[in-house]
Amino acid sequence: MTTAWVFQQLGIALGLGLLVGLQRERTEAGMPGLRTFPLITVLGTTAALVSTSMGGWVLATGFLAVTVMLLFPNLIRLREEHPDPGITTDVAALLMYLVGALLIVLPEQRSIAVAVGGGVAVLLQFKPELHNLARRLGDGDLKAIMQFVLLSCVILPVLPNKDFYLGVLNPRETWLMVVLIVGMSLGGYIAYKFLGRDAGMLLGGLLGGAISSTATTVSHSRQAAARESEPRVAALVILIASTVVFVRVLIEVAVVAPGLLASLAPPVVIMMLLMLVSAALLWLRIHQRPGEMPEQHNPTQLKSALMFGGMYALVLIALALTRQYIGNRGLFGVAILSGLTDMDAITLSTAKMFRASSADPWIVANGWRLILCAALSNLAFKTFLVASLGPRELLQRVVIVFVIPFCGGLGLLLLWP
Repeated sequence: MTTAWVFQQLGIALGLGLLVGLQRERTEAGMPGLRTFPLITVLGTTAALVSTSMGGWVLATGFLAVTVMLLFPNLIRLREEHPDPGITTDVAALLMYLVGALLIVLPEQRSIAVAVGGGVAVLLQFKPELHNLARRLGDGDLKAIMQFVLLSCVILPVLPNKDFYLGVLNPRETWLMVVLIVGMSLGGYIAYKFLGRDAGMLLGGLLGGAISSTATTVSHSRQAAARESEPRVAALVILIASTVVFVRVLIEVAVVAPGLLASLAPPVVIMMLLMLVSAALLWLRIHQRPGEMPEQHNPTQLKSALMFGGMYALVLIALALTRQYIGNRGLFGVAILSGLTDMDAITLSTAKMFRASSADPWIVANGWRLILCAALSNLAFKTFLVASLGPRELLQRVVIVFVIPFCGGLGLLLLWP
């Protein structure tokens, strides 16, 4: 522990304290501010330095002393019948004391102390925005967030991380895929709740694709049938939502099997561009027409999560059995069937199979083809949904806008190396 190193740690503590103190000085008059916060942070660093030779009691005593000093002014305010000043600044001061101590206690993890100190300043600064966020979230939105916490922080950790049945069913990995998909859908759902139903055609399609492109297709088909939405507007929203599916595919593959991206990204990006060409042609004709987004449902329901988890597990088993008894060529049939109603399960299953079969040249060469087959199957199924639920004019529009990417996808399957 050199003198230069000690001064470096003290300098970092001083800088972090000044950062938080500057923020408090401008927003909380009469509370610890520009001078007090640096002193508290440097005190934490100094106490930690002394404790290295005298024992941890020095650091603990310093923390207790800071707590008492912060508590005393608040007691006086309460006795004088002043309004409750709150404890945010006091908690921030205690935390900055520990940040200063952390610079000495964990010197090799200095970035943690810097990140915590900077995070405290940012959190304090964005008080109005955070309070506004809390006010705008309704009970249903908070329920959705808490249900996602249940899925990711309660259920996931307790599931066994062990392979079962053909070596492809791992409860924890399966549920991790559920958390990934539900998390992506929840992000779109929260954005929808803030933007409201007046999101417009473009944003409505983007949010619909982020939540569920199939549900968006169903909703807009029914709206068009009830004459609540113009067929051309509904067709554009369905097309945009279906384009977002390819973005989801790239994200899912990047998370689960990054090695597959090299072969998957070019054809998927081409498909996206073909979808965007169709969307642009339709947009130029109707961009001035209003669009309203149908009511979206909470994507974090436990029932929906269990259904997706079951579907993902079934696709994994189907892929494993097909490879074992029919061969790799039979995987295309599984991809087409599973892609009818949902792209996420087959994408994640293929990505996992690619990761587990990196030595199999057929999987390496044709993994992207399985996903693309599922994508074409998904487009065909959405066309069927429109034909079943929507008016004839909407079906005509959807067929017209889907024909370019569908033919392009077939060309990629046949001609792409």
